[in-house]
Amino acid sequence: MKVCFLVNDLQLSGGVGVVVEHARRLAHEHGFDTSLVLVREQELPSWRYEALADVRVLALEEARRERFDVAVATWWETTFSLFDVPAERHAYFVQSLEDRFYKHDQAERVGAALTLDLPVAFLTEARWIADTLRALRPGAPVHLVRNGIDKGVFAAPPRVEPRLDGPLRVLVEGHPGVWFKGVPDAVASVRAMREPHHLTIVTGWPEELGELAGVADRVESQLTHREMAAVYGECDVVLKLSHVEGMYGPPLEGFHMGATTVTTEVTGHDEYVRHGWNGVVVDWDDVRGTAAALDLLARDRRYLHFLRHNALATARGWPSWEQAAQFMALALLRIRREAAPSAGDSAAALMSDLRSGLEVYREHLVERNDFARQAERWERIKRVGPIGRARSVWRSPAVQKTVGPHVLRAAKRVLGR
Repeated sequence: MKVCFLVNDLQLSGGVGVVVEHARRLAHEHGFDTSLVLVREQELPSWRYEALADVRVLALEEARRERFDVAVATWWETTFSLFDVPAERHAYFVQSLEDRFYKHDQAERVGAALTLDLPVAFLTEARWIADTLRALRPGAPVHLVRNGIDKGVFAAPPRVEPRLDGPLRVLVEGHPGVWFKGVPDAVASVRAMREPHHLTIVTGWPEELGELAGVADRVESQLTHREMAAVYGECDVVLKLSHVEGMYGPPLEGFHMGATTVTTEVTGHDEYVRHGWNGVVVDWDDVRGTAAALDLLARDRRYLHFLRHNALATARGWPSWEQAAQFMALALLRIRREAAPSAGDSAAALMSDLRSGLEVYREHLVERNDFARQAERWERIKRVGPIGRARSVWRSPAVQKTVGPHVLRAAKRVLGR
């Protein structure tokens, strides 16, 4: 079985890490001829992944000269190159509904949504995504393959040891410059706590923390999985206040090392988080409420231990990467055997969504044109209206000589320079 996964890069991210893990395990454990295809030139060095030597890494031009059984896009932008790669079947590994990563007036939002109309088989990691894809694309093949956990690296302890005293140890993980990750809100919530606490921030982009770094007791970056597991093991709570996720991994990894979570009700959380049983679910944009939840855990160590104990039990029932790779292998074999999805159904869905996208884009253009006209009108008033005439008067040599400097400064503040 010859399979390739199309990726933009091999930089540090949860989504890329999942693709790399599947690729290398398919090659090493199932005998697949597996490749990672880089669809664009690389400007930054790749982050280190363990055992990537089992997988070929190809440029897009190299992949075009080969033929695969299945070619798999792994991010909406990689679908632009998907059908350039010769393959018997084409598939799309959807790790989130990626249009949600963009604001409503960004063109990428429409583009990402339209890629779900392609004539492909779908692979996904979360039940909510699978259900959504089946509703959006009736008749399209959808295969659920849950992400695994490396049980050797995130080796669960035999039991959770109670932590009866000391500060509540909180871990915040994520990209501080990405709006939907909620890192600033998470740090603000810890800062608003009344009980003693210790904050660890883990991010691959420490230079973007800014003043947030000063709030943390510890900042870690570019950790290996084993180093990350050790950090989880030192913490009581993984605090994750994301607005958008597919099936996020950090709280689950924390579960394996004996930590509980305080999280928003973000999509994918219900794959393993149960409020009041193994974690605490809080509202979005509620710094005070989140701080209160953390303070409760800091004060009530019996409740904290109850959540951590049940989190560890949840982790033991989660599939390993060996099991997840088996399901991925079965899904790819089924995709290769199944008939290709109907191009007619795909085209109908694509044109329907394109029409809706054009209507939304038209509304945005009307709003922006109205704003431009208002701005132009204001500039014209400033140039030729009362403000413009007042500017001409106070700039005249006669006025400059007769009024004091303090009057000139006041006029500049009112009229501008």
